[in-house]
Amino acid sequence: MSKPGKTGIARVIDAFGYSMKGLAAAWRFEAAFRQEVSLAIIMIPAAFWLATNHIELILLISSVFWVLMAELANSSVEAVVDRTGHERHELSGRAKDIGSALVFTSLILLGIVWGVIAVNRFHGAF
Repeated sequence: MSKPGKTGIARVIDAFGYSMKGLAAAWRFEAAFRQEVSLAIIMIPAAFWLATNHIELILLISSVFWVLMAELANSSVEAVVDRTGHERHELSGRAKDIGSALVFTSLILLGIVWGVIAVNRFHGAF
């Protein structure tokens, strides 16, 4: 049995609207997201300069987007946890810590991708 609601193009249009609301909320309420978007505005054009082929370009840009996606996931977890209450609970803390770890590992991935490609570009080590 399918969910009730809109289908087809009306559903796609609604989903787009919800996504824009989510991005706007992240921008408005999450300083980390604003900082990461600011870095993305710098790093994505830099990727076109740093990359020597299309595969490197895809890796550079996708690693930036992974950070943004991880931050969005982390922010959504934090919002849900905070919505349920402000008392301390082990599972709430664990959920927030795991979300933070998601962002952290995406930043490590970004550093590895950008580092390897930069070393290869400037020193031909790989």
